[in-house]
Amino acid sequence: MICRFATLLALLPACALATPDEAPFARLNTVRPAAVEANWTRMKMPDGGRTAFTSVSYMMALDDDWGFGPGFYGTAKGNYGGIFTVGFTGQRRWRLSSNTHLAASLYVGAGGGLSSAAMRFGGGLMLRPELSIRTENGPWYTGVGIAQIRFPSGNVKSGVGVAFTVGRSMDFASFSPDDAGKPARSGRRTGLGIDEITLTGGIEKPRGSSRTRSGAPYSGRVGKAGAELRQYIADGSWWAFEASGAAKGGVDGYMEVLGQIGQDWALFGTPRLRVGGQLGAGLGGGGNVDTGNGWLLRAGPTLRWITPWGPSLRVDAGLTHAPSGHYSATYLRAALSMPLDRTPTLIGDDPGGTVRVQQIGASVMHLPRVRFKDGRQEAVSHLALSMSREFSPRAYGTAQAGSATAGSAGAYSFGLFGLGVQSDPLWGGKFRVGAELLVGAAGGGGVKVGGGAVTQAEAWAQWQVAERLRLRAGVGQFRTVRGSDQSTPLTHLQLSYAFGALQR
Repeated sequence: MICRFATLLALLPACALATPDEAPFARLNTVRPAAVEANWTRMKMPDGGRTAFTSVSYMMALDDDWGFGPGFYGTAKGNYGGIFTVGFTGQRRWRLSSNTHLAASLYVGAGGGLSSAAMRFGGGLMLRPELSIRTENGPWYTGVGIAQIRFPSGNVKSGVGVAFTVGRSMDFASFSPDDAGKPARSGRRTGLGIDEITLTGGIEKPRGSSRTRSGAPYSGRVGKAGAELRQYIADGSWWAFEASGAAKGGVDGYMEVLGQIGQDWALFGTPRLRVGGQLGAGLGGGGNVDTGNGWLLRAGPTLRWITPWGPSLRVDAGLTHAPSGHYSATYLRAALSMPLDRTPTLIGDDPGGTVRVQQIGASVMHLPRVRFKDGRQEAVSHLALSMSREFSPRAYGTAQAGSATAGSAGAYSFGLFGLGVQSDPLWGGKFRVGAELLVGAAGGGGVKVGGGAVTQAEAWAQWQVAERLRLRAGVGQFRTVRGSDQSTPLTHLQLSYAFGALQR
């Protein structure tokens, strides 16, 4: 969502035009303003300590004034590393001058962490209203305002304080989801602009200096599972956004979110086999791991093989370090990457690709029989960000990230990814049915999940409310991968925004 909503939306018809020789190809249907925002909010915790929440949000314009999108918050100051929430931000903007605007925002998320008798997150629901004034300089803008963070069902609540914002305006180009399966060309990236989605799994070995939050030596291996979204800036150069969690090793509830940059080069003159390195920085904590204020640094070599069939296989190694905490560990992991897009070329040089449907949605899940470590069993509700991408008319990949939002499991979070199958459109093209199976990591909030590895199976039915809106209802089961620590039915309601993205 960029600041000049009206001006950019007025340019939409020109952006969507195609030249006569492009007639067989699907046309870009929509170019909407969008923005990536980060903010910093200080607060005092109920136990007397001070921290600050930092965030990253992606917002897309709904019209000239309103924007909406997913966001992530985590603690980045004090000894509170490991408090995370995932949710959605709605924002209204008013133009004050040619380079100034006023913004009112409301973030609704779910999560928590580091719960104690003095610090309770309740069911996990988090609210953050904000009012700020921003100054623009080209595509970038900075702002200052007032904000408040509160967990209504717990005792974590800040006073109204100063918040700082930095953002970058961009746009969101997409095809109509009705063009799925058609050939298309584009001189720009479409959708979220992601070139590659990656599933990761590996082992991390803490060093001797690592400690638990109580100060006891921490040893043993930690199994992790996660996902990565990557964009290539040039040949072999990339930036990426990665999230992963503990799936084995007794630290369920540990989670980390990092931004990465990297470079690799052809090995032995073979473009498909590449060796290089990557650097990462972000937030991590939970699971009784002492990461101090939450900041993590990561560095190491990487080996990548681009298969002739499109997907890539990768092996990464290196060191993860918490500068303000007592956690340092070597890691080794394997990764499987699926190509989605690539660095744009001129239309005349672009061989084109196929339009595939992608969806971004908000999910509410209800689990009626969740087991806790203290032996009790209660109902818990989740709020999650969900994403899916078609690989073919009948198969798709999907991912979910969320946290508990109602019940007594505040600070419980999960991340899942997997595959699904779906029918052709039914009953006039407005309905579909399908099924999916996901695996991933979960933990925190006192929920019994063993080492943290979990799985979720679901059958669903979907109604196309409008060209780009989908309403889905499903039933299924959530359980731990090993043993009988957790097994509960679930019901799932999801509202998503669908768009066509180019797969090249």
